[in-house]
Amino acid sequence: MKKMSRLTRVSLLIAVFFAVDKGLGVLRQLIIGRQFGLSAELDVFNAANNLPDMLFALISGGALAIAFIPILSEVLTKQGKIAAWKLFSSIANLAFIVTLTFSIIVSLLAGPLVRGELGIAPGFTPEQQNLAIDLMRLNLISTLIFSLSGLVMASLQANQHFLYPAIAPILYDLGQIFGALILAPAEGINIGPVQLPAFGLGIRGLVYGVIIGAVLHLAIQIPGLIKFKFKWFAHIDLRDAEVIKVLKLMGPRLLSMVFIQLVYLARDNLASRLGTGAVTSLTYGWLIMQVPETLLGTAIATALLPTLSELVVKEAWVEIKRIITRATQVMIALALPICAILSFGLLPIIQLAFGFEQADAQMVLWASQAYLIGVLGHSLVELGVRSFYARQNARIPLIGSAFTLVIYIAIAVGLMQMLGASGIALANSISYTILAVFLYYILNRSLPGKMTLGPSFLRSLLAAILGGLAVWLTTNMLPIQLAPVFLSIIGMSIGVIVAAFIIRKELKLLLHL
Repeated sequence: MKKMSRLTRVSLLIAVFFAVDKGLGVLRQLIIGRQFGLSAELDVFNAANNLPDMLFALISGGALAIAFIPILSEVLTKQGKIAAWKLFSSIANLAFIVTLTFSIIVSLLAGPLVRGELGIAPGFTPEQQNLAIDLMRLNLISTLIFSLSGLVMASLQANQHFLYPAIAPILYDLGQIFGALILAPAEGINIGPVQLPAFGLGIRGLVYGVIIGAVLHLAIQIPGLIKFKFKWFAHIDLRDAEVIKVLKLMGPRLLSMVFIQLVYLARDNLASRLGTGAVTSLTYGWLIMQVPETLLGTAIATALLPTLSELVVKEAWVEIKRIITRATQVMIALALPICAILSFGLLPIIQLAFGFEQADAQMVLWASQAYLIGVLGHSLVELGVRSFYARQNARIPLIGSAFTLVIYIAIAVGLMQMLGASGIALANSISYTILAVFLYYILNRSLPGKMTLGPSFLRSLLAAILGGLAVWLTTNMLPIQLAPVFLSIIGMSIGVIVAAFIIRKELKLLLHL
């Protein structure tokens, strides 16, 4: 039996840590959900996070990180570590100053940004809007920390080091859990015989937990910088050729991220008009969909970006096409069965985990099912976008993201009238699936050879049908009296076994990316 390839090992390493991260993320949401429910206060917290998250994603989390790795990989390959750290210093210093400037602006304009008709939450009550303004300003502290931490993560990945960047989100989750367990409650939570201390900070305690998590996110990566003999240079050289390359690649990426983040802002803007619980149900539905999407799309795409960037420098186009094709076949084969199996089995788990009433659990389920339809589209977009950035081509992802925003809003406005919050989620799935098709059409035309994806798609579709049917039959027809949650777990386990047998060829491909 052949050994796993290095890319497979890296992908699995990232997937394992992402799984722990998502598990802790779910635990965090369970704790928060049991404390606050689908409440107006929690709607405010989720909406208030949007602008700070957008600022981080634009400046370092998304715009710079993906634009930075290909150029840093090129500098490492051709010029060595000293030149790479000089480039890192220039970009990191610039990112921090820009983030600080925009944080001050957002803080000063928080009122109209929340209350405006095109703002974050025009449908909230005045009391909710005032709370959202306070939480948003507080959350900008974590955004400043992430402006550095996100770039440190990108630099370590460019050095082909993935361990510390994979651990960092876990510590971020632990900081948030500390906020939910210790800082937010008015009375100490009992865990067995132990009663935890309580600071009684309410919803603000969750934000303080975010700040603590951001500090931990940065701190865990410092040993990685030491390992690679990091040296900081106190300068910003805007005339440096490599800095110019990063900024030129970042410009279109920045606009792309604006369009992507506007999707989230539009989501909460529309959902705030649908009544209590709509914003939070979409937040929970998105969280549930992100578990399989992160383990599948983000893990594989994150592992591939540095390698694809190095292969582009060597102009190894045939190898690039082979890697992209194999990764795409794996994503297609896994995504559809995951969607079907989870859609049929989630309701009892949601109800038990969050302690929701039937109606609230059903609202979260509908949002989750609508988002799960887009698991394949989102996963393929992760890989497709990184494939273009590895080639230092930001124009195609920019065009795609602009059209995605327009398509999303148009579909969401129509579907929310018929389906409520789940219509907004379904619009997301449809628009990102269209984006995935667009990216792969261009990729297939620009690289040598053709992608053979049809057989993988047919096997995946069959696995989804039979796997989903197995879950439905188990939960509805099994002549055994068990609690619904146990029947759901048994059904999903059987569904996974059935689906895995059908897509076994693609599962073997996963070992040899």
